[in-house]
Amino acid sequence: MSVLLSAVATLGAIGAGSAAILYFVGRKFHVEEDPRIEEVQEALPAANCGGCGFPGCASFANACVKAETLDDLFCPVGGQETMNKVAAILGKTVATSAKKIAVVRCSGSCDERPQLNVYDGASNCAIAAALYGGDTGCSFGCLGLGDCEESCTFDAIHINPVTRLPEVVEDKCTACGACVKACPKDIIELRKQGPKSRRIYVSCVNKDKGAVARKACNVACIGCSKCQQACPFEAITIENNLAFIIDDKCRLCRKCVPVCPTNSILELNFPPRKETPPAVKEEATVSA
Repeated sequence: MSVLLSAVATLGAIGAGSAAILYFVGRKFHVEEDPRIEEVQEALPAANCGGCGFPGCASFANACVKAETLDDLFCPVGGQETMNKVAAILGKTVATSAKKIAVVRCSGSCDERPQLNVYDGASNCAIAAALYGGDTGCSFGCLGLGDCEESCTFDAIHINPVTRLPEVVEDKCTACGACVKACPKDIIELRKQGPKSRRIYVSCVNKDKGAVARKACNVACIGCSKCQQACPFEAITIENNLAFIIDDKCRLCRKCVPVCPTNSILELNFPPRKETPPAVKEEATVSA
């Protein structure tokens, strides 16, 4: 009996000693957390999507508190309104950022980009992209297997069963960038949503030479530079046989759209163009 009591007493002493050591170590290395971190976190949408570049809202809140300025920090889900709240809590200034939205830079539907073979592997874009170029003549275009759709936690992007291309639901897109990261073909990018949701962009990422690209897809950019020549704002570049419209320079004048011979430049949410009556066109020609 004395042996049992001795063992219990020994274990009790060891436990008490360990607790005391842990207490003093905890006090020694205790780090006081800035109470503003919790305030900022409560102001965030708690989506934990990673669109801000941090693992979650808690990490983002911590970064906001420690940063000297909020100019390089932005919550895409909460948008400008949320960042204004964060700035008010921290007494800091925040730059005004234009709202962005995901756009799909591929118009190669089944009608425009004929299927040459049948893929019989895992229904996953990343796996398919690692195995081969795709089931059409364009090795740059969308694979249509839905990695972007699965990555979106806001139900804002879906694969159209007819065209086999992803379509963005504008009202739901938060520009978190999850679909951008998920696409192994890099055909999805974040662009300014634009006034009244109007946007113009080249819906193609094919870098093959013009004849090769056009053979693979009817609406492929052929790098002819006609759009670049038509742009009065120097907002279009041609690199690797591919045109690209620079978001910050584009003034949405739409002059590039009608000159594109392959219709690879998309204009979204604009009113219909007014067609010039034939009589007016003829008169203008005579006058010239």
